[in-house]
Amino acid sequence: MRSIQDVPSVSINIYMAGDMDVAANICRTYCDKVGLCVRIYSSHYIYTNGSEPGFTVGLMNYPRFPQQQWQIDEHAQQLGLLLMEGCKQESFSIEGPRFTTWFNNRKEDNERVSQDSGVVQERSKHQ
Repeated sequence: MRSIQDVPSVSINIYMAGDMDVAANICRTYCDKVGLCVRIYSSHYIYTNGSEPGFTVGLMNYPRFPQQQWQIDEHAQQLGLLLMEGCKQESFSIEGPRFTTWFNNRKEDNERVSQDSGVVQERSKHQ
């Protein structure tokens, strides 16, 4: 007999430079451990004065493993940090339905961001 299940839609993307094969293995291990479904696809990032190959990891509220929004947010952060370490990257972004969050280990960028006006601080007001 066929089964059809609906869950509230949640879509979150992790954007990172690095080796997609390494990233796929990290995602596979994480998904097997926690019961999660992600998609991973090749991306090429072009930014001011540079570009580099990378990948995008998409998380969704998969009806086979239904979760709340906050749980998927947590998975995105945990997986992003594992990917950053495993792919030897210094930064990545998570795009969610309300915010895009940049995780960064570059000292020079962190100093610049702390001097910029309130955009980063605005997020904390809404949480």
